[in-house]
Amino acid sequence: MSFSKSFPRTVKGSPYPRWEEVFISEEEERSEEDKCRVENLRIMDQCIEDAKKIMANKSLKPYQTDLINTAIALFEKRASHSVYWKERKSKDKFDELYNK
Repeated sequence: MSFSKSFPRTVKGSPYPRWEEVFISEEEERSEEDKCRVENLRIMDQCIEDAKKIMANKSLKPYQTDLINTAIALFEKRASHSVYWKERKSKDKFDELYNK
């Protein structure tokens, strides 16, 4: 089943927006998930390096589990989730269709 998202579109002469549902294909959905995965791996690598620096700056003993837990905490604050990527793709499609 394809991902869908609804967006409000202004209708001339009406005070209420018309909601337009935009679908992305399964291929577009997989593509966005792949982009998200690549980006999340890059962010996790960054988080591990940042966690190492934080631990070194605070003179903490770099036990691997502590390092990973610190990296995960940073990652949770920074990471984009696949729904965001899919919603962004849907918004791009909506803009392409209705905001010419």
